[in-house]
Amino acid sequence: MDPETALLAQSAGVTLVTLMTTDAWNRTREGVTRLWRRAQPDRAETVVAELAATREDALAAGAADDRETLAELHAEWQGRLRRLLAARPDIAAELRELLEELDPGGPTGPAISQHASASGHARVYQAGRDQHNAQR
Repeated sequence: MDPETALLAQSAGVTLVTLMTTDAWNRTREGVTRLWRRAQPDRAETVVAELAATREDALAAGAADDRETLAELHAEWQGRLRRLLAARPDIAAELRELLEELDPGGPTGPAISQHASASGHARVYQAGRDQHNAQR
């Protein structure tokens, strides 16, 4: 497998597991299922079940701040996607399109930056996603 395709599988695995814990879950599941049904129809239903199980694990790991489990889930999906791409290299472009559709702010999407300044006793809180402040 060429390095570019291996990098695609790696990026896709991380993106997929990350999106499982967001509002993009349904779109993610549908897109990955559609991809597998086209590439390996005989494995599609198994992949649907694996997606659901992985999502449960990812949500639990996120709630417990269990980065080790999240890293393992990323690696599992990287492997699955690498094997899919090895068997069907012709779907690499379709996988790239799916990733762009699901995660437009990813490495090939638009960059977002935040800038803030505070003076005196002011505080600035910025977040790219959820933010929880216990300080009052």
